[in-house]
Amino acid sequence: MNAESPEQKVPRNVDSWAAKVDRLHVADNVREVGYNVEGKRVAGPMQGFGRLWQRIYTADLGTAVTPEKLVENWRAHFGEYWPSTGRFHGAVASIQPGNVAPLNAAGVATGVMVLYADDTSFTFLTPEGHMFAAMITFSGETVSDGSTVAQIRMLLRPSDPLWEAGWPMLQRGEDAFWLGTLRNLATDHGVPDAVIESETVCLDRKRIWKNWSNIWNNAGVGTAWHKVTTPFRRRKTDQAT
Repeated sequence: MNAESPEQKVPRNVDSWAAKVDRLHVADNVREVGYNVEGKRVAGPMQGFGRLWQRIYTADLGTAVTPEKLVENWRAHFGEYWPSTGRFHGAVASIQPGNVAPLNAAGVATGVMVLYADDTSFTFLTPEGHMFAAMITFSGETVSDGSTVAQIRMLLRPSDPLWEAGWPMLQRGEDAFWLGTLRNLATDHGVPDAVIESETVCLDRKRIWKNWSNIWNNAGVGTAWHKVTTPFRRRKTDQAT
């Protein structure tokens, strides 16, 4: 039997992965809120500046829903499960590989790219300037007692020296946000008293000093500048019309 050539080997889940892109582009209908995402590169943990953290949040949903149904609903209604401090400007139908979605978190305009999505999980990468250079995976899985567990797993570094300095506040804000998300997700699936847990581990205490210049893409600074200059842009638009 002849061995397959490298060109013939195609991953079985190839359709679950986003195509490689150099720069991110947001859809025209969300261009107004995607100003901190348009034209940026994705930035995984090795493109960040601060210490490397692993953060895991879980919610035990018992037998109320299967992992497949949980993730199907999560992908279709992702932003609806968020607390009021955030807004997700994603696709209306469902999260799909390659989607670029602007979002607003605690007043900061940023976004995510969907790197991977299948029946039981989906993964985001963050753009340059986001609070974290991160890979974030949302999943549903069956554990040994037959229960379905919803999980949010993050591998992240604060993106630049400003975000690193704000890590204690950012950490508390992330806890409140994602624990709130899991409560909303569990309640929507009939488990308002779900056991929700979190775990944070520092995997690398070293900072990547060569990435200090990420500060020039800081989404917090970019958001503030956008707000300050909005009246001038509107006046320019009015004059043009």
